[in-house]
Amino acid sequence: MRNPKQKRCCHYYAHPYSAFERGSNENANRLIRRFIPKGADIGAYTLARVQTIQNTLNDMPRELLNGASASEATKNEQKNAT
Repeated sequence: MRNPKQKRCCHYYAHPYSAFERGSNENANRLIRRFIPKGADIGAYTLARVQTIQNTLNDMPRELLNGASASEATKNEQKNAT
């Protein structure tokens, strides 16, 4: 059991205009830009459209996960946790 006074995670902050410090964030933005152009009002997109984009990105195979998608890796992790 976790000690309640123990920190659960660390926070890391990137400097402004230092994209190299935010690799995974910049990669996610690049993938999202395939569907939503830079400068577009995301509020103009329906929730269904945003969820479709989210599902598409979560179902993409990832090299980091040995060809599994993020959703597959999450399901496997949840299955192994029980």
